[in-house]
Amino acid sequence: MTKRTSAKHKLDRRMGENIWGRPKSPVNKREYGPGQHGQRRKNKISDFGLQLRAKQKLKGYYGDLTEKQFARIFAEAARVKGDTSENLVGLLERRLDAVVYRAKFVPTVFASRQFVNHGHVLVNGKPVNIGSYRLREGDVVEVRPKSKQLAIVLEAVQLSERDVPDYIEVDHSKMTATFVRTPSLGDVPYPVQMEPNLVVEYYAKN
Repeated sequence: MTKRTSAKHKLDRRMGENIWGRPKSPVNKREYGPGQHGQRRKNKISDFGLQLRAKQKLKGYYGDLTEKQFARIFAEAARVKGDTSENLVGLLERRLDAVVYRAKFVPTVFASRQFVNHGHVLVNGKPVNIGSYRLREGDVVEVRPKSKQLAIVLEAVQLSERDVPDYIEVDHSKMTATFVRTPSLGDVPYPVQMEPNLVVEYYAKN
């Protein structure tokens, strides 16, 4: 098992939820946490524990985000007018690696980061290899012509476990995706309940 796969499975088991809705998640077989003490009865989680858990779950969902990166995104969400929790989700969903994943060009969000970093993606016809690149409404994301027949791409398009959300228009025959609009929390097809309001509380107290 690779380090990345191990990390994904560990997060699923620690949270006791199938974070990405994957058929191979270990939570589908056992819902307790990792390690020899995973089956122990859990004590009631404190308010801080719930807030930390919500933060770790949302941050972990988007792949390899570091604490520093996530805190920076949150700080920007807090500066923008409107509901901070909604702003946070909107900023995360505008990331190029998130849109490549949502468009079903790759099977996982981890693969999406790598796919972008390796230069397989164009934005408005120009190569972009930064996963955190922030898209604007109307931007067109395309898999480079030489990459459209890669096995990982062909596999991802056929996945039945998730659908493309309506804030992204995708043409899989051309391998293009248009970022139509910034979504609200209710628009994002998270397989599990995300609680960005608790993330706001976490940062407000820490």
